[in-house]
Amino acid sequence: MRIVIAEDAVMLRDGLRMLLTARGRDVVAAVGDGEALRAAVAEHEPDVAVVDVRMPPTHTDEGLQAAIRIRRDHPNVGVLVFSQYIETRYAAQLLADGAHGVGYLLKERVADVSDFLSALDRIAGGETVLDPEVVTQIMGASRRAETLVTLTSRERDVLALMAEGRSNTAIAGALFLSYGSVEKHVSQIFAKLGLPPSDNDHRRVLAVLRHLQA
Repeated sequence: MRIVIAEDAVMLRDGLRMLLTARGRDVVAAVGDGEALRAAVAEHEPDVAVVDVRMPPTHTDEGLQAAIRIRRDHPNVGVLVFSQYIETRYAAQLLADGAHGVGYLLKERVADVSDFLSALDRIAGGETVLDPEVVTQIMGASRRAETLVTLTSRERDVLALMAEGRSNTAIAGALFLSYGSVEKHVSQIFAKLGLPPSDNDHRRVLAVLRHLQA
């Protein structure tokens, strides 16, 4: 099996390369950023690319975005996202359209080298391998997004401004609405998101969190 590794932490990258090589896998390239990953895959056409999520330059989701492009440009190359982070939005894109030959494992939950090697073999063979926690979070994000779909366009505008920390008065000015209209929209948002009045929870904060999570 021919493998490309994309991991910005030098020690982990070299450790993975040595581990895989010692167990008979052919690591054809080990790189530290998304652009180098895409170039290595184009050059070597490996069986599997092992990709971290957060890579230079911003250390947010460059690795996962590169993985999505690899799946688009090289559909026969398997992709294993191997990270300590779950990025639900791009993970859902990676797994869309009946994805095959794809995996997403969390570093701290892989307790046995043989399990990791088995995952690589399965992905190279066209299977999908997912950590249960990844599945749970993707499904949760999907449900939150479906809930937001019930909001009207104006309610989504109001919620987006709430997420910016705007008061009802500021939202009214930004959207050219009366204060009373904004209050009604906010009440509808709370109702549709299932956020009843409570002495213990701040509904405005919870609504914004739903917006950001989705």
